[in-house]
Amino acid sequence: MNPLIVESFADMVREKGIDRDILMSVIEETFAMMIRKKYGLDSKFDLVMNMDKGDIEIYLEKTVVEEVTNPALEITPDEALKKSGEELEVGDEYVEIVNMGRDFGRRLIVTAKQNLNQRIREIEKDNVYNEYSQLVGEIIVGEVYQIRHGDLFIIHNRRELLLPKSEQIMRERWRKGDNIRAIVKEVRRGGPTATPVVVLSRTDTRFLERLMEIEIPEIFDGIILIKGVAREPGERAKVAVETTDDRVDPVGACVGMKGVRIHSIVRELANENIDIIPWSPDPAQFLARALSPAKLLEVELNQEDHTATVLVSDDQVSLAIGKQGQNVRLASRLTGFQINLVKEARDEEDIELIEFRDDIGAELYSELIRARIDTGKEFLSTTRETLLRITGMTPEKLEDIRRMIEGEFAQADQLIESTAEKAGVSLTTQRTMMAEEQPASEAASEASPSEAAPETAPVAEATPNTEVEVETTEPSVNHE
Repeated sequence: MNPLIVESFADMVREKGIDRDILMSVIEETFAMMIRKKYGLDSKFDLVMNMDKGDIEIYLEKTVVEEVTNPALEITPDEALKKSGEELEVGDEYVEIVNMGRDFGRRLIVTAKQNLNQRIREIEKDNVYNEYSQLVGEIIVGEVYQIRHGDLFIIHNRRELLLPKSEQIMRERWRKGDNIRAIVKEVRRGGPTATPVVVLSRTDTRFLERLMEIEIPEIFDGIILIKGVAREPGERAKVAVETTDDRVDPVGACVGMKGVRIHSIVRELANENIDIIPWSPDPAQFLARALSPAKLLEVELNQEDHTATVLVSDDQVSLAIGKQGQNVRLASRLTGFQINLVKEARDEEDIELIEFRDDIGAELYSELIRARIDTGKEFLSTTRETLLRITGMTPEKLEDIRRMIEGEFAQADQLIESTAEKAGVSLTTQRTMMAEEQPASEAASEASPSEAAPETAPVAEATPNTEVEVETTEPSVNHE
């Protein structure tokens, strides 16, 4: 007997958490393999195992015959007498106790040990895969025990889990020994000898959903439903919620008294700004809410190709785009519509002509004011013929002034448009264009500058009187 083999493997299995019954079956199969290799495939034997003491007893069964034809199953009376000291007759059953240390060679024992190791590794791989496959989408708490090339290796229930750098929030910094929360994103099967890789994530949208379930009882109980989440990890997130009970305000319940509920989630996510938005079955209204805090003028949806054309006033463009385009990108992900912004330029953004006084000249500037041309737009909307009637105005001077005014308007537009371009946001402008020379039109030539009718371009065939309800009082969390 060699109980040390069983004891060593029993200790190893206890550390790896393998089921006791599975261990016993593996050891039985291993020793059965040893016996068949030693005594033949058709040999009869019986194994008696005591896992508490680490004892194994192997009984080899043979039939007493006068002449042996199969040594694995038969034995002569003389040989039985020699081995056991008992006189047996032909036809009796002979039971031999196998001594592992004496009857099995070193090579066979080493082979058995290797087989046991292999089987235990296979069981361990299956256990890891099965255990964590059931935890996909759930939060686990582990300890950082190693940092390698930006990847974190986490210890959880004596298992090594991986939190890749790509699944970490960029601004976070971790040290060995820190406790960390993350969601189980996926479990990858390794090669024939490799242990499955359990991949964790702190950037997955499900991580935010699970945190909200933990911190907000109404979500856990199903009173409030999370209809959608869009995140830029560590920067900003938008969460659409809906209540199944009209008595419960979904936004207020998520924010909590003085923001206590949502702030605990914000702190966990490295101060990620979180906007809580009430979901609506009306796509236009939902999109308007998703683009808050910007106020929209019109929304036109194309359900076939999932695009939305949104008209916003000039002073709301920056809010609609957001920091580096975050607001419109998140709204697009949350609603499923590709959003095209259209900026409506209004008179409020006009430029006073006095700003160009030094370039125009004092005398010509005074003549323009007398002609009731006070702003840049009024100058651009006045016909060429009317402007040339003004004392001191020449064709060359007229073109110079036009270029200066257009340059100022273009510079203001380029600032916003460059921001939109860097953010990958589609932005077009609807504005009053300068009046071109109108041939043979007495009305145009005789009309005073203040009565000249501006030309406006239609925006995506939007109906001017159509308004989309925009709720601007919805609580949100902003830690910028």
